Amino acid sequence: MEDISLHILDIAENSISAKAEQIEISVYEDEKKGLLKLEIRDNGEGMDKETLKKALDPFFSTRKTRRFGFGLSLLEQSASAANGSFFIQSEPGKGTCTTASFQAGHIDAKPLGDISQTLTTLIMGHPEIQFIYTHHFNDEEYRMDTQEIKDQLEGIPINSLEVIKVIRKNIKEGIDQLRRKK
Repeated sequence: MEDISLHILDIAENSISAKAEQIEISVYEDEKKGLLKLEIRDNGEGMDKETLKKALDPFFSTRKTRRFGFGLSLLEQSASAANGSFFIQSEPGKGTCTTASFQAGHIDAKPLGDISQTLTTLIMGHPEIQFIYTHHFNDEEYRMDTQEIKDQLEGIPINSLEVIKVIRKNIKEGIDQLRRKK
């Protein structure tokens, strides 16, 4: 994976495969601590303890469409390479929470990538899912909730090209504005 946003895409797709109806994606950037943290929480099927133990094995997957599951192991490897940490918590019937942190200034830290493109790709492909994205930059916060957007659309599909363009622009401007406030 070239950047963190591609990890987000992969983990969110795992959540969708696990029948999640709501996926919360949070990014925390703390310049003072030199920390970038990612958290993806879903309300999908979750995993039992045995499956959770196998989840980081790249040659294990619960998906029927492929036999390999590189996503979680690659995220763990990226976090470890950047002097960070990785944690996954899951419970059957309650969902899964995946957390990874990265030392932002580390030579092996991957860039955040194009979050607006990643999120709009998820929304376009899965308009039925509620995506909640929160981006924390130091003490500021940007938040986007697709259910709130749907409530304002009066029947226009959230994955229509016009709406997606507006959402993408809003996400990009929201994150850019956070970074300018420093």
